[in-house]
Amino acid sequence: MKQNINPMQQPLHSGFTAYSTAQEVINGMDLKGKTVIITGGYAGIGLETTKILVSAGAEVIVPARDTEKAAQNLSGINNIELEVMDLMNPTSIDHFAERFISSGRKLDLLINNAGIMWVPLRRDSRGFESQLATNYLGLFHLTAKLWPALKKANGARVVNVSSYGHQIAPFDFEDPNFEKRDYETLLGYGQSKTACNLFSVELDERGKKSNIRAYSLHPGSVFGTDLGREEPIELYKQLGTHDENGNIKPEVKARLKTIPQGAATTIWCAVSPQLNEIGGVYCENCDIAEIDNGQIEHRFDEPATIRGVQAYSVDRNNAELLWKLSEEMLGFQFDAQ
Repeated sequence: MKQNINPMQQPLHSGFTAYSTAQEVINGMDLKGKTVIITGGYAGIGLETTKILVSAGAEVIVPARDTEKAAQNLSGINNIELEVMDLMNPTSIDHFAERFISSGRKLDLLINNAGIMWVPLRRDSRGFESQLATNYLGLFHLTAKLWPALKKANGARVVNVSSYGHQIAPFDFEDPNFEKRDYETLLGYGQSKTACNLFSVELDERGKKSNIRAYSLHPGSVFGTDLGREEPIELYKQLGTHDENGNIKPEVKARLKTIPQGAATTIWCAVSPQLNEIGGVYCENCDIAEIDNGQIEHRFDEPATIRGVQAYSVDRNNAELLWKLSEEMLGFQFDAQ
């Protein structure tokens, strides 16, 4: 089948760079009266995203599995509501969404930021592999249940924090939960992020009628997050980023993004007027990413080369197939119109 790729999936030359910070992106913008939900908005780039949005006047709701950690990290920040939600628990997602919908508020911005990586084979109560459940199925479920509030905003955006890791693996439609194949944690992570990209493509296509646009993005190679807390140090050594003692090489660390730089693309996708007429694209470095047709040389000890998007992860044909499969797996229809 011929690939169906959004012709807008190419750099805009936005004027920002890989080194732009979230604060630089949002400078001069007033978000008073805007309501935001951000998953994982209490740690790493999610916490920075929360702070930046609040500083521009937005009211931010942070649903968290670990509310004790979240309360500690969010202490002292105004205009924050802390809620309980576990992305691997469908009942928890339903209850959170019901509480928000019943408040009658519009939702201007949904940032699906939470994610896991480098985990051993774990399954949720439905038997779904944990990275797929957390990084993709949970956000599909949450977005579906919040859809009425997104429509009410008449101009909402859904921003799905993905990763360059989508390049590791396409989506395996035959065995997404590793029931027939051997489990490899990076393959699980890669397909979950490919799914995130495909979801953004199809969500945007369906949501345009309701003036809702969707985006996926790679934050960049960022120093100081806890995403890789379960990652084996031997792999870092093989990639050339760490020395024999397991310490990150100073020259590599110096080229990694800071957390304020890592949050910049999320903020750009969330608020940039340059995207007012564009959606369904995968972004990086505060711009739309280039399709990787093999012309980009990737070196993990040179973080600036970790860029580009694989066509299979932004192909509308794959996106339509995944939408139908997701509805089957979750047991409900997401009529995004």
